[in-house]
Amino acid sequence: MASGSAGDLDALLRVTSPTYVGATHPDIAFGTIEVPVGRLTLAATYRGVVACSYEDENVVFERVSREIGSFIGPDPRRLDPVRRELDAYFSGRLRAFTVAVDLQLATSFARTVLQMMLAVPYGTVTTYREIAERIGRPRALRAVGNALGSNPVCVIVPCHRVVESEAVLGGYAGGATAKERLLRVESTARL
Repeated sequence: MASGSAGDLDALLRVTSPTYVGATHPDIAFGTIEVPVGRLTLAATYRGVVACSYEDENVVFERVSREIGSFIGPDPRRLDPVRRELDAYFSGRLRAFTVAVDLQLATSFARTVLQMMLAVPYGTVTTYREIAERIGRPRALRAVGNALGSNPVCVIVPCHRVVESEAVLGGYAGGATAKERLLRVESTARL
């Protein structure tokens, strides 16, 4: 095997084998987790969780590599805290995530909206209109909806807490069933 081939194999193992331990840790940790609302694809930079997505892992991998680049691969020491907090959240033992969030995959406007979502308390909901008013753009309902729909850090940045109105849930990246389940988790949790 030529030396270039060995390097190619090593690179392939870094991004495809969850148990691979190379000489260096990746710049972006990458993996998945099964949760009660489906499979989430996770990615974390040294600054925080950059993706917690319902999208297919190949789609997330391509986006992270295209928009952030860098050395991407498994790194349990960075993803295990995220997985533990997600497990605690879904079991009703965690109300606020403490893992750092890195919103560099979001646009500037979306970052403003998503940061506002971090202030929406566990177990409560708000509306697209209320978020638009809070950010000083009361007529930007559709833009707020688009920002929430493109949230790269679902569940942790709780865009599921936004509803159209008291009677209408509105959209969600993980689908209506996932949104209903997340809101139910928060309404029945006992700490």
